Amino acid sequence: MSANRVPFRVPDDTPVYAISVAASLAGLHPQTLRQYDRLGLVSPTRVAGRNRLYSAQDITRLREIAELSSEGLSLEGIKRVLVLQEEVLHLRGRLAEFHREKSSTSLVVWRPDRRAPRTNS
Repeated sequence: MSANRVPFRVPDDTPVYAISVAASLAGLHPQTLRQYDRLGLVSPTRVAGRNRLYSAQDITRLREIAELSSEGLSLEGIKRVLVLQEEVLHLRGRLAEFHREKSSTSLVVWRPDRRAPRTNS
């Protein structure tokens, strides 16, 4: 029966961890996760309006926040670093897209709108 099993994998962005499990995986206290949520450093999914569920991506982000905090950054400094990291990722994506377009072999034809000049009559 086990030979027919299909491996089960949960996508990294799927919220599955309760706050106590997420705190344990990140090496933090649950109250710290609540504080980070209030400050907008991490945004867990809310279930039934109250319970927080964290994804693997959230756990990774929590570990990064903890590392930056242990290096002496303030929470506002950490927030700024995370925003800048997201901006860099976005810009890298746009740059890669630009390079793909630049090296594309597709033919682009530009045809300006050739309307007859207007006459004032």
